[in-house]
Amino acid sequence: MTPFHRVSAAMRQVTEALLAESGSGPWVGELSSSALSTATALIALSRLSPGERAASDQNLVERGVSWLVAHQNPDGGWGDTVRSRSNISTTALVWAALGATGTAAKFTEATAGGERWLQRECGATGPGWENQLAEAIRRRYGKDRTFSVPILMACTLAGRLGPEGWSQVPPLPFELAALPHQLFGLLRLPVVSYALPALIAIGQVIHHFAPTRNFLWRLLRDSLRRRTLQVLESLQPSNGGFLEATPLTSFVLMSLAAMGADTLLVSQRAASFLRCSVRADGSWPIDTNLSTWVSTLSVQALSHQPQALAYEQRSELRQWLLGQQYRVEHPYTHAAPGGWAWTNLPGGVPDADDTASALLALLSLGPVDAAVREAGQLGVRWLLGLQNTDGGIPTFCRGWGALPFDRSSPDITAHTIRAWSAWLPQWPAELRRRVEEAIQKALRFLEKTQTPEGCWVPLWFGNEAAHQEENRTYGTARVLLALRELRARGLMVSEPMIRRAERALLELQLSCGGWGGAQTPEMKPSLEETALAVEALAGSAHVSAFDRGVAWLVEHVESGGWREPAPIGFYFAKLWYFELLYPLIHGVAALGSAVRALSLENAGAENESASPAAPPRKS
Repeated sequence: MTPFHRVSAAMRQVTEALLAESGSGPWVGELSSSALSTATALIALSRLSPGERAASDQNLVERGVSWLVAHQNPDGGWGDTVRSRSNISTTALVWAALGATGTAAKFTEATAGGERWLQRECGATGPGWENQLAEAIRRRYGKDRTFSVPILMACTLAGRLGPEGWSQVPPLPFELAALPHQLFGLLRLPVVSYALPALIAIGQVIHHFAPTRNFLWRLLRDSLRRRTLQVLESLQPSNGGFLEATPLTSFVLMSLAAMGADTLLVSQRAASFLRCSVRADGSWPIDTNLSTWVSTLSVQALSHQPQALAYEQRSELRQWLLGQQYRVEHPYTHAAPGGWAWTNLPGGVPDADDTASALLALLSLGPVDAAVREAGQLGVRWLLGLQNTDGGIPTFCRGWGALPFDRSSPDITAHTIRAWSAWLPQWPAELRRRVEEAIQKALRFLEKTQTPEGCWVPLWFGNEAAHQEENRTYGTARVLLALRELRARGLMVSEPMIRRAERALLELQLSCGGWGGAQTPEMKPSLEETALAVEALAGSAHVSAFDRGVAWLVEHVESGGWREPAPIGFYFAKLWYFELLYPLIHGVAALGSAVRALSLENAGAENESASPAAPPRKS
């Protein structure tokens, strides 16, 4: 067992680092730079007509291309982050960007390396190999066209799919955006709700270059172009960035520019967003920031140390967090009032994971006064309205269950259960009954989705070295934490489900004592995954596995390597990212749990040793 003083010292060190990142207000964090984001931004800016280009655009293109070339992987491909494995989506888009910007001739080695990687990946060389590339991209995403169509469109605009490139790009029904939004779920669109800007802009550019042969249908689509462009403008946030996401904003801009529509206000705002969000090194992140998400996670992590946040900072964070709650129907997704988004910026949209995290954070920031209770009730009811018929919780919208980000997921369901159960004492009988019923439905969903090994597979996190890139450590730890909290609050929960989950975490532990996303020979542990497992096992009967995990964390804090983030985050459409605050947040949560568990253990041992021996029982 690691000595208590070493665990406490490691906790203090990580806590001080996390607090230093906030200053006195909310946390902002820093997302990894993204080759995919950078490539799409460069393609979009290079498509602008001379009259719409800013004086700085050429410099942005040159710096961005230099950054891409400098971060090419040794195998010739590109990954989503500088620590990610090469993948077909990012490599294809970087290869397209080198062509679209006219820099392929300057960087011949990088261009040729990327092309060779793509040919190996799709298993084709020689004339016409681009057809196999297009098929491989479509195959990667299956029925979900949310990202496959934009990639193929970008490659076609860059001239990378040959003269018949548009024949490789499936059409998108942009005209459906003219219909009332209530019909979108019923129509089962081939893109998810958050991708409506891409549906409109990309659907229009495909129609522009490859119109349908049916004359009447072509006329109908032509007649709806202006109307759907108006819808697109109504969806755009004030800063121009759709969802604060560089790829989505770039796909919209390059589509409009290719049609000669870059003089529209929506195009000008999108271009301005790209110019403002570029980093000093010439790269773009996948999204502007996850400020609300990392702030609420930080508050939760620090809840193990009630004195870590000063009263003034608690008060400021509480007011800030209350101000981030959406109190009107969201103009983009038409989500009801009551939710929180991942960011405090205009491009965010409310989602279940961030709403659950905000609700938990509010309970950690001081007494529940009238304002907090009102916000809590609104948030709890918002989550109740999101619950799917299978009992699970989706990300954005109830009833959009055909595609990944609108299906129920175990990690979000577990987070919601934690928020619901934590707020139960605050409610009158009627609402308490509704929440308890919702929790039981959610538990049945978790029982159904637990694998035979006892694991759960999360939606928003993965591991590139694991089978199918699944992160069973993350999913299992998050669900187990929720189940153990329910049990501690005296609520009905399946003990066999807990035992299977605990055994699964033990089997996932690596020989070094840490955890990765799976148990495989090539798997390497990360601080994030190890911390999640340690927090989930704190106070359990599995003392040996817990102690080994704590020892791994303490050793990495003491050696100074603990701040290196791992690319375990999934973004929309399976895009990888890492966040610089994740090791700090999860490290604080795990070590705080460890100190608390060890303190209780030590106190129990002292009480036992101090107790007088019991007198012999009389016969």
